Parts: sequence; structure tokens; C-alpha cells
Amino acid sequence: MTDDLPDLRASDAERERVADALRDAVAEGRLTMEEFEERLDAAYRARTHGELAPLVRDLPASGRVAVPEPRTDPFWVVRIGHRPTSKAGVAVLGGFERKGNWVVPRRFTSFTFLGGGEIDLREARFEDRDVVIRCVAVMGGVRVTVPPEVEVHVTGVGVAGGFDHRAVGPGQPGAPRVTVTGLALCGSVGIQRKLRKGERKALKARRKEEKAQRKEL
Repeated sequence: MTDDLPDLRASDAERERVADALRDAVAEGRLTMEEFEERLDAAYRARTHGELAPLVRDLPASGRVAVPEPRTDPFWVVRIGHRPTSKAGVAVLGGFERKGNWVVPRRFTSFTFLGGGEIDLREARFEDRDVVIRCVAVMGGVRVTVPPEVEVHVTGVGVAGGFDHRAVGPGQPGAPRVTVTGLALCGSVGIQRKLRKGERKALKARRKEEKAQRKEL
């Protein structure tokens, strides 16, 4: 694997190809079982090409995984360019949620006062590739959940409160860019990357299979 694009998000298929290269290496005696298990676990936890590349860098070139040229993922081509279904969410002494198969507008505004809001983009479609989510949380909170493929920026301001920056980072070519901004006054805005339900089940099944295979070696 090359690391010319270390910050590019790794796909499940790329993680699987690295896992296959590691299995070949342990079968050929290039890795000890302890090294194999350590690298395999790291491969399944890797989020970017920069994290995957070192796992196979000292293996023969034939066992490395080529990083594909950046291209627009067809998955996103059909999910961008739709008419928005909601442009705002308000929670006063209560809550609101936007989740499932909804259409995210170019600009979405949320306001919470002594309440909470949930904005889940994992199954959503988008009006535009560039999306801004403005959150105003006054003694309340908003949780924004995005799929791993999107690019995330956070520019919000916290006053006796805060915005979570842990999800900030690049995304895959063609995926939306999500900017979370606004004000958290004695409140909080959390942003997290999370796999879709189907993807989590598939990953759990693969890890279970890998664990069973390791026991057999």
C-alpha cells in the first residue's frame, strides 16, 4: 500500500485486503503469530490509509495493497441533489430528532433550550455536497452523528459549554462536506462518526470469523 494520501479514509474492502496480506505473511513465516494478531487488530481499527500503510510496509511488494485513485463513489452520486425535507429543529423543554431517510438541506438550523436534539446523517440524502449545520444550544445539547465517509469541520463557539472536535477530518472523494457551527451557551454540541447499522453488523460478523480463524491456526 502506498501512503501518498495518508488522510484518505480507508474502506472496508481495503481493510480486508490488508488482512489477507497479513494472513499470507504469517503463513509464509514472515510474521509471528503475536505480530499477526496485533497487526490484524490494528487493520480492522484503522480509519485512514496512513494507519493501514505501516502494517504491510515491511512485507513483499506483491503483498501490499494499492490505494485507488480518488474518484467519486457512486453511492454518493445518487444521494446528493434532492429536495430537503426539513430545514430546522427546535427543542424547548423537550427534544427533537432528524434521522433515517431524510434529506439534509444546504443549511440546517437547530435550537435547544433546556432540551436536546439528535441529528443523524448516516441514512440521510443531501440537497447539496456542502452542508452547514448551525446549532444553538442554551443549557441544552445537540448530538450530530455522521457516517465515516464524510468530511467534517467544526467552527462553533462554546461559552460555559463546548463543541466536540473529535470527529473533525477528511472524507472520501465525492462524499458531502459537513460544517457544524453555532453557539453552545451552558450547553454542548457533540459530533461523532458512526457506522450504519448494516455496516456494524457486517463488521462484527467479520471480526467474529477472524477470531475463529485465529483459534484454528
